[in-house]
Amino acid sequence: MTTATPPGRPPADLRNPAQLLAALPYLIGFRPAKSVVLVGHRAPTGHEPGLVLRGDLPRREDRVRQARALAPRFAAGRHLGVTLVIVGGRRRSGSPPPHRGFVDELADALGEFGLPVLHALWTTGITAGAPWACYVEVSCCGSLPDPRATVLAAAATECGTVAFDSREELEALLAPRSPEALARRTDRLARLPSPPWPDATCVSDAASVIRDAFDRRRRGEGPPTDEEAVMLASALKLPEIRDVCLAMAVPPETAAAREAEHLWLTLVREIPPPERAEAAALLGFTAYMRGDGAFAGMALENALEAAPGHLLATLLKRVLDRGTPPEVLRGLAAAAGQFSGFGLDPVDFDAGQAV
Repeated sequence: MTTATPPGRPPADLRNPAQLLAALPYLIGFRPAKSVVLVGHRAPTGHEPGLVLRGDLPRREDRVRQARALAPRFAAGRHLGVTLVIVGGRRRSGSPPPHRGFVDELADALGEFGLPVLHALWTTGITAGAPWACYVEVSCCGSLPDPRATVLAAAATECGTVAFDSREELEALLAPRSPEALARRTDRLARLPSPPWPDATCVSDAASVIRDAFDRRRRGEGPPTDEEAVMLASALKLPEIRDVCLAMAVPPETAAAREAEHLWLTLVREIPPPERAEAAALLGFTAYMRGDGAFAGMALENALEAAPGHLLATLLKRVLDRGTPPEVLRGLAAAAGQFSGFGLDPVDFDAGQAV
């Protein structure tokens, strides 16, 4: 399993190996274990991270395939080189760090694209006091600082970035709140006309449904009722509504973007498939815009599980896997809608208007 994180997370200094290792949970969204992590050094200085890829440590027979799958993703970006990190494995006294053969395979695969390995590091785990070492310089070694006490951790906390203890913990955020509620809503959606509003007022009625959901969230009213969830699922199917929702993802640091992401996450847990795919795709796009590739990838996988072949989710997953920087897609959000959100009168969403 591979996780791609584009540029956009809080900055990390790639010149300090111990600090870089401690920063990994904040760069990929969770604490990696038994992993290989590749950190691109972004041009022009090479001191800031570009694309960050995490993959499971492969079996010996899969090393070449894994290396040749990871390396090409750095070719499209503007990278001066790559730092390799192996997390996991035991080091015997007097021996080099484990998984040296895999590091060599990765170096060869990256070299085919003109990308040098600027540093190759190993650690037992991303915890305070864990030993770390370099594959080349014997004297390059030490113990990790507390990941929660680094400058990057402080910067991440200030901007609302959370580092989870495991990938499974992060994935659990997307789990349904109530399978029983989803079953009821599946039945109601199957019996409901699509869309459930008159043609003349369809878009404005749907916009009112979304706006009411934001209002309920601000009042702290909790999960939607069956009726509310069904209406929200119907509203997100409309291209005009989807476009305004996409536009809410930028600028990513605003309160409106954070509020929208929280609502999409709620709806991923409250809407059954296949309708859930709309909310999951919006969640993936919004997370991607703020640079959280790990969570964006999980949300997009969730969308494709709910509705295989979902167009928006498929396109975004392809872009994410290629390591495209979020700023390249900001134009998509800007072009998707002319409005900043749903703080508009329903008249602004008449059915004949392209939103």
